[in-house]
Amino acid sequence: MVEARWNGALIARSDDTGVVEGNHYFPAEAVDAALLRPSDTTSICPWKGVAHYHSLSVDGADNIDAAWYYPDPKPEAAAIRDRIAFWKGVTVG
Repeated sequence: MVEARWNGALIARSDDTGVVEGNHYFPAEAVDAALLRPSDTTSICPWKGVAHYHSLSVDGADNIDAAWYYPDPKPEAAAIRDRIAFWKGVTVG
C-alpha cells in the first residue's frame, strides 16, 4: 500500500499506483478530495501533455501546486489519465 502524507494528514492511499519517472500516480478516487484546492497552474511535458495542478490545504496550511494530474494525456501516457501525483514536501511511500 502506498500513501501520500503532508502536514500530518493522509492525502492519498492505494495499492494501485502507477509509477512514471519516479512519481507515484494515485487513482483520483484514492485521494482525499476535501484537501485539494483548485489551481490555474499548468505546465507542459513533451511526452505526457499538459499537466494541471491542485494545491493542498491541511489544518490551515497551504501547499501551493503540490499535486498534479493530466486530464487529457498524450497516447504514450494514457496510463496516468485520472491519476494524481504529488511533490513539494509531500511524503510518498
